[in-house]
Amino acid sequence: MTLAPEDRRELLRLARQAMRHAVAGGQAPQVMLYDGVLGMPRGCFVTLTRRGQLRGCIGTFSPRGPLAEMVAEMAVQACRDPRFRFNPITPGELTHLDVEISVLGPLEPIDDPMSIEIGTHGIYITQGMRGGCFLPEVATDQGWGVEEFLTQCCAGKAGLAPDAWKHPATKVMVFTSEKFGEAFGAQEAAR
Repeated sequence: MTLAPEDRRELLRLARQAMRHAVAGGQAPQVMLYDGVLGMPRGCFVTLTRRGQLRGCIGTFSPRGPLAEMVAEMAVQACRDPRFRFNPITPGELTHLDVEISVLGPLEPIDDPMSIEIGTHGIYITQGMRGGCFLPEVATDQGWGVEEFLTQCCAGKAGLAPDAWKHPATKVMVFTSEKFGEAFGAQEAAR
């Protein structure tokens, strides 16, 4: 499914509004009811960067509400990404952040992990209570092939042995993602 340009703009607007609330110490703002895809339950990730450096990235595969609400909630959580708890996003930094939203397709089990399509598939790997995921663009951004994509997810994200993806007790699932974004600085300059 491809989002319409107006849906993308609305999701970016909601993310920015939620981020302003987050850095002021509030929760995600109340989101109105939407028709269409914005009103459907969909998983999503919100990624925040500054000059190409990660400042927060949080998402969910299990939406508790419609896409519009989930984007607002994930934007708040991305501002509070625990990896940056000692260097939190400040109100003055908001205009310098780039926002990317990834709207996720459904998780699907894959029988042969080596058949993953780099740049098309994201991965979610679980074994017991441990799990980790990478969005589709991670492999292309890092220049990884399929085996390194799987290995890095196991060892770096899921806390598993690097070759855990080969073990029968490990579940490897794939998903697609529609990613879009807009630079805060460019957005503010245009106003």
